[in-house]
Amino acid sequence: MRGALGRDASAGGAGGGKGGDDAAAGIIRHDRKCRDLPFLALFAAFWVAMIVNSSFGFNQGSPLRLTYGLDYKGNICGSKHGDPDLSELDVRYWVNPNQVYQSGLKNSTSDLADAKSICLMECPYPAEDGLNFVCDYPEGDIRLSVDDWIDRDYDYFEYLTPDMRNSSLQLQGPCYPIIFPSINVYWSCQFIARPSNVSLKHWQQMGGVSIDENMLIDKTIHNTINYKSSVLKRYVADIGKSWPVLIVCGGLLPLFLSLIWLAMIRYFVAGMPWITVILFNALVISVTTFFYIKAGWIGNDPLTVVIGPSDPYVSIGGREINHLHAAAVLMTVVMIIAFLTSIAIVRRILIETSTTVLKVAAKVIGEVHALIIFPVVPYFALAIIYMFWFAATLYLFSSGQVLQNDCNAECCSFDLKLGKVNCDSCCGYSVHYAPHIGIAILFHLFGCYWATQFFIACSSTVIAGSVASYYWARGEISHDIPFHTVVSSLKRLLRYSLGSVALGSLVVSSVEWVRCILKALRRRLKGVDSTGESRLGKTVSSSSHCCLGCIDWTIKSVNRNAYIVIAVTGKGFCKASELATGLIMNNILRIGKVNVIGDVILYLGKLCVSLSSALFAFLMLDTHKYRSAHNKISSPLFPVLLCWALGYVVAQLFFGVVETSVETIILSFCQDAEEHDGEAQYAPPLLMETLGDTSQLQRLTQGP
Repeated sequence: MRGALGRDASAGGAGGGKGGDDAAAGIIRHDRKCRDLPFLALFAAFWVAMIVNSSFGFNQGSPLRLTYGLDYKGNICGSKHGDPDLSELDVRYWVNPNQVYQSGLKNSTSDLADAKSICLMECPYPAEDGLNFVCDYPEGDIRLSVDDWIDRDYDYFEYLTPDMRNSSLQLQGPCYPIIFPSINVYWSCQFIARPSNVSLKHWQQMGGVSIDENMLIDKTIHNTINYKSSVLKRYVADIGKSWPVLIVCGGLLPLFLSLIWLAMIRYFVAGMPWITVILFNALVISVTTFFYIKAGWIGNDPLTVVIGPSDPYVSIGGREINHLHAAAVLMTVVMIIAFLTSIAIVRRILIETSTTVLKVAAKVIGEVHALIIFPVVPYFALAIIYMFWFAATLYLFSSGQVLQNDCNAECCSFDLKLGKVNCDSCCGYSVHYAPHIGIAILFHLFGCYWATQFFIACSSTVIAGSVASYYWARGEISHDIPFHTVVSSLKRLLRYSLGSVALGSLVVSSVEWVRCILKALRRRLKGVDSTGESRLGKTVSSSSHCCLGCIDWTIKSVNRNAYIVIAVTGKGFCKASELATGLIMNNILRIGKVNVIGDVILYLGKLCVSLSSALFAFLMLDTHKYRSAHNKISSPLFPVLLCWALGYVVAQLFFGVVETSVETIILSFCQDAEEHDGEAQYAPPLLMETLGDTSQLQRLTQGP
């Protein structure tokens, strides 16, 4: 291990001992060469494939499909490209109640997707003293414009010919009676199985066919709206609707808060552990309270699945509300754990030496000023990638072809263009997805995670090179640390080490995704056979999950230290991981003595930033803009979680300045001690108070 990181290693660099040239070239000099180039090529090829994959979504997708349904012609409600123009007609309404009822029967050959539906501005309601109709789009012999049709509340029954009237009384159109009240539930009119007696009596007096009044007419539409796939589409659509919230709460706010935290750690490091712990608990309680409010357990402002006004005596549930209940319970558990953890942390903070390394890192930030500003570079790079990624996500999830269903339903409807009843084209339309769409979406998600890990790794490597320059210059040019150390470290990364960073980020991403896939498989197997699972099977499943978690944590820990060795020595990823692991294992007790509480405080700090993002996202989403009309989101859950995740990524970039500084200083100290027979020669006096001995501390403070 001797010479792995320190002055001995740098002496064998490109300068070869030429004093003046060495000074000009920078503090850290090594005989470097490009490392792990195949993995850099793999990363570039992967992003070419990501662009191709996204282009498939942009070509075949339409985000409107995520929110609005299709009418019987295959038009998307709310689309100006429909026939007719449906830009103002965004609510799907099933006109024939008998078709809705029959599609809900267990042994029915028809499906609700094949029941005739049209797009309206709002859900119709039965007349109080008569019978109203909803008629098909005006065309053929019906000489009305779409605007006139809308102004007449979609009713032109009085203009029908005798044949058209007879057909309508058989529920074959073009006009259909409004017997049941309906409510706009996520842009689809859900029937309430409570028929209007007045309207039903008028219908029967006119000689209309019998209409089923069973509760199934309500449940059939509700189940369709509540399908898992439909809920997922609405969650994805919420991304597009809440993009201003994502920019403000997921991008700008965490940037501002992270810079404030770095400034405070620079000038107020002694009080930061206390501030972080108190703020963390306050934020956890606040976010939990908002979940309780939206779940309907506190206050009078729960999430509602109804869009627009509704009958206060009608209660309609949905998966979104159930998910909020689950999130509220989970946050309650997190709140309890946070409180208990804080008690343990407070006891540790009382030990003064527990924050020594944070103080040293604060001193580094104070002298190498560019460290605070540098994370802005990967921040903007990730911002560009995320904007492209989110746009592609909306199109990928909605990609597919609108094709007519292949159904066996026996039904007829009046065709206004043909001027007669047509029984040939009874089937409805659906979005048919390509067979590989699931793989394309997983590929897209993995690409985002890999890119995130890649830029975080790049940031850590640049910071590590700058901080190592600071450490190994102690005693010689510590009074004149060049401002361009960050630029020099960035140049070394771009020229030599991008392949190593690509490999490291790929390893972390792959292990994390294997964990996610195994979790999904475990849940699916439990759902298939929850009673037949043996005790041995449960033990093996739990053990494998635990082992993968440990492996994931270990790899992430080794990776962070490997990036430090890469920045300082220019080694490849595998060799750097070996050197970093050796240093850690040889000094495990010394490192654990000072770094445990520092890691915890930094982790809580990142959670404070991300929880603040989630809290402000709740506040923004609670405004009128996102609770009514076309911008109404199905649930605040998905945007809030996204803001939490984005806030955490931004915090990780900026908190990485302190985190990487701490780990670089500790690794450098360990190598310094190994190179000098256990006596570190370049350690700051503040660090020697904890890691060194008394004689060493006197030598550093008094000089030679």
